[in-house]
Amino acid sequence: MVLLIVAGVVLGLLLGAAGLVFAQLADRQAALTKNIFAAVVAVEEGLITYVDAETGLRGFALSGDEDILAPYVQSLAQRPSFVAIAEDLSDVVSDPELLARAQAADAAADAWITDYAEPLVAQVREQGPSSVDLANVEAGKAQFDAFRGAVEHLSHEVRSARSDVAADLARWTRYASTVVALLAVAAVTVGILIWTALRRWVVEPLDALAGDARIVAGGDLRHEVVATGPGEIADLSRDVERMRGALLTQVEAVEASHALLEEQAEELRRSNRDLEQFAYVASHDLQEPLRKIASFTQLLQKRYGGQMDERADQYIEFAVDGAKRMQRLIQDLLGFSRVGRVGGEVTDVPLDEVLDVALGNLENAITDSGAVVTHDELPVVRGEAPLLAQLFQNLVGNAVKFRAADRVPHIHLSARLVQDSGRSEWELECRDNGIGIDAQYAERVFVIFQRLHPKDVYEGTGIGLALCKKIVEFHGGRIWIEPPAGEGTSIRWTLPSTQTNDRDPVEEVSVTRDGSS
Repeated sequence: MVLLIVAGVVLGLLLGAAGLVFAQLADRQAALTKNIFAAVVAVEEGLITYVDAETGLRGFALSGDEDILAPYVQSLAQRPSFVAIAEDLSDVVSDPELLARAQAADAAADAWITDYAEPLVAQVREQGPSSVDLANVEAGKAQFDAFRGAVEHLSHEVRSARSDVAADLARWTRYASTVVALLAVAAVTVGILIWTALRRWVVEPLDALAGDARIVAGGDLRHEVVATGPGEIADLSRDVERMRGALLTQVEAVEASHALLEEQAEELRRSNRDLEQFAYVASHDLQEPLRKIASFTQLLQKRYGGQMDERADQYIEFAVDGAKRMQRLIQDLLGFSRVGRVGGEVTDVPLDEVLDVALGNLENAITDSGAVVTHDELPVVRGEAPLLAQLFQNLVGNAVKFRAADRVPHIHLSARLVQDSGRSEWELECRDNGIGIDAQYAERVFVIFQRLHPKDVYEGTGIGLALCKKIVEFHGGRIWIEPPAGEGTSIRWTLPSTQTNDRDPVEEVSVTRDGSS
């Protein structure tokens, strides 16, 4: 950690030094490429301006032509100030000699103009070119050469300043190279120290934590996760350890629950075997003596009916009726217990066909009651045809049984395809105009042995709708009573849709079950 701090301080100092060096480097480069370069160009252009003026003056002196004097006039109008050029360099060059050279150049230029050029122009205009003799020309040439020498001294001084700045630039460039090299070394050193520290304080503890986590994830929940590394990683390790402990507790609870479930499952299997044995006994051992009782009581009724008093005949009638109801109850109970337990063949079942089978079984009851049964086109579903036929038979049979005394029974069956959360299923309805079911009993009627009417008013065992619910749930659906808009009862149930039956019901097909269709 101390090494990291020292390396950081050194790196910070080097960064500060690098900032200073590069600032000076940028300043020297800007002075060389902008200020001094501009000064050199300005001095050269100033000299050229005066040379143009001197050339125009000489031509005017020889010819007296004012047009030839034009460059002289224009050059004097645009003549530069060498002192101004020197002052512009004062911010980047501290050289007093430079300003003195500039002042000398300006003084020489003024002397040439005042002492020679202007008097010569006036003389030629007043006396003509012939008035200019060789002595005048030589005097002017001497003065201009003096001016040219002063400008050359100034140019030399500017170039000398440029050399000094270029030397500074080269020196600061070397400094920059040195600082960059030191920064590179410091960066590599800091990187190595940081990597070493990260590996020791972060990577290795994380690797250890990951190894412990993999062992625990592999199923060894009793492997302890050791807290190592700095605070945050140690906290994470402790959290993982607490999670492991919680998982271990939950797994032990699940194992205990699983053992209990296994025990209960075995008990349930024994119970199912006992129920199967009971069903066998009910279908054979109980029915055989019951058939004898029914047969002999019917024979007793037939042979001795009317030979005893009225009360004896009534007792015999009670015995016959009880034996018959006991037979029906046993048969219905056997049918209820076999749903889902005695496996039949699962096929594509056209519900139109199984409805015809059910209506055929109910033909006498439909004919006697004068009921009118109609249905829409029904779909094809996957299921056991006998169970679905039993479902339709029970529902239509109930509708016929619980008909209203003051109107002809009308029973209608329909189906529609329902889409819900990407799942499709058929919703079927059996609707009648009978006596109806009170809403408070809508759930109770599907419970086995539950009756809403006395057995002497409506016969039955109380198993019919319970059997319907078991058949529907066996096929993966649900069944309920929908409050009808008018009179009667609306029983609805669902059956899962398949790819082979995803078609909408079409027009209604009316079938009247009163002995003709």
